[in-house]
Amino acid sequence: MTHLPASKTVRPFRAARMIALGLAACTLVPSAQGWAQDDRMTPIAAPVQPDAIELGTGELPGAAVKESWHRQYGSRFARNVTVATLTPFLPDPARASGAAIVVAPGGGFRTLSMDNEGYDVARALAAKGIAAFVLKYRLRQTPADMAGFAQSMREMFSGAARAPLPGATANDLAPQLADSAAAFRLIRARAAQWRIDPDRIGMIGFSAGAMLTMATTLSAAEAKPAFIGNIYGPLGSMTVPQDAPPMFAAIAADDPLFGNREFRLIDDWRAAHRPVEFHLYERGGHGFGMYPKSTTSTGWFDAFVRWLDMHGMLKRAG
Repeated sequence: MTHLPASKTVRPFRAARMIALGLAACTLVPSAQGWAQDDRMTPIAAPVQPDAIELGTGELPGAAVKESWHRQYGSRFARNVTVATLTPFLPDPARASGAAIVVAPGGGFRTLSMDNEGYDVARALAAKGIAAFVLKYRLRQTPADMAGFAQSMREMFSGAARAPLPGATANDLAPQLADSAAAFRLIRARAAQWRIDPDRIGMIGFSAGAMLTMATTLSAAEAKPAFIGNIYGPLGSMTVPQDAPPMFAAIAADDPLFGNREFRLIDDWRAAHRPVEFHLYERGGHGFGMYPKSTTSTGWFDAFVRWLDMHGMLKRAG
């Protein structure tokens, strides 16, 4: 398995606090009226994934629990992912723009919201002419039984679990960073086959996936995303490199995890004279993703596509 050496991990950007808060907090919490009645976690068989490509980063070290899936909030979730994969969603060649994007679902690094923050996002992007690739990255191990998993999630949401974790650093994301870097390598290696411009490959992440997107941008030197999307991820302060890519950020003010905080990351991006667009929605909770809701947060996707178009990502090459 490929690991980033310690010197290559996330640059000093107050990462310890960001990672500590994020690892303890960001997970699946739609906080949406209308979804509460469907919040029970029901085990399901792992779906057939014929298009998933193994990334070659190896099996999660020390993993004892095998991958399993469950349904919640009307969507499918994966947990105990031990082998990373990338699933392509390619646009109709007649509409293909040449742009591509890695999609990183969220789930507190303990589970992945594969539909709402993965496949559904990728399909919508492909319909707009953007090649999308859902990254199923390796996760922290959780109890195999659903009752034990549910209890572990409740403990994570306790007041004690939300406190900063002593000594937590970006090194905690080494397996996930290796997976995201491998995703970029694979897409560039097959760029001609998939009709992709290797200079127009970006990344978008949701909650924990947004954390991984930021860490990939700031630490995985070979990835170099052309643009990034941070959707309801932590927006705390960090050191922004001079070559930071354009960033689109969206969050709801009533997000119980990251909404009632300062959004210094936006100011940091602007202070570094890097392009940034920020949408602060009045309501939407956490984890709204592609769920159809009555709140204006549902408009984030259309705004994101218009933003990509503004940056020339939807213009067909040649």
